[in-house]
Amino acid sequence: MRKKLITANWKMYKTPDQARDFFRDFLPLVHGHERDEIVVCPTYLALEAAVAATKGSNLAIGAQDLYWQTEGAFTGEISGGMLVAVGATHVIIGHSERRQYFGETDDTVNLKLKAALEAGLVPIVCVGEVLEEREAGLTDDVLRRQCLRAFNKVSAKKAVTLVVAYEPVWAIGTGKTATPELAAEAHSVIRREATEVFGEDFASKLRILYGGSVKPENASSMMAQEEIDGALVGGASLDPKSFAAIVKY
Repeated sequence: MRKKLITANWKMYKTPDQARDFFRDFLPLVHGHERDEIVVCPTYLALEAAVAATKGSNLAIGAQDLYWQTEGAFTGEISGGMLVAVGATHVIIGHSERRQYFGETDDTVNLKLKAALEAGLVPIVCVGEVLEEREAGLTDDVLRRQCLRAFNKVSAKKAVTLVVAYEPVWAIGTGKTATPELAAEAHSVIRREATEVFGEDFASKLRILYGGSVKPENASSMMAQEEIDGALVGGASLDPKSFAAIVKY
């Protein structure tokens, strides 16, 4: 039985003070919730505030990105070691917005995945198709390519903490949502690819999250699918009550 992982991606929202306010209101709502793992990924600047605010709770804190070098003249970048030093335990890699706006590629996702594993972070690797690809019937091909390149030269032994998030890009911020069946189908493709790369035992334990406009209204129908092992939540994770409702689906 794979333990579900509910992850909040706050994107470019919330100052450190706003993060503290969020956790003040959110923590009592999920106190004692052990069924699922809960991870919140604020901006870099709110990481320390988030770690301090959630100390001793059932929450973990992650980052939204990292760079693949350990240090150096890379203005504006953050290494895995730096994230670990401030108390982060997880990191999102290859989010569709990073790919769309900041030139993230399957190859840089691979480099970042290796760096995250090396630093001891739990990597949440995002894959997913855009609307044109879905309409052209290319969803399976896109997912296979993204997984194959992301997992290139990564051993099953090293990747034991790996999490994958399926993001149908056409459903992010659009109000559209993949049906639970469509999402489960895509998750099956990802799991098959993981089987090819890492072996059946690894793939059977791999957690694959759904990340396309998850809301309190659709969380329970998504989580009812055997192939869906949790959620990567965007806008609906910014409000304590809304995110708590998703966690308690």
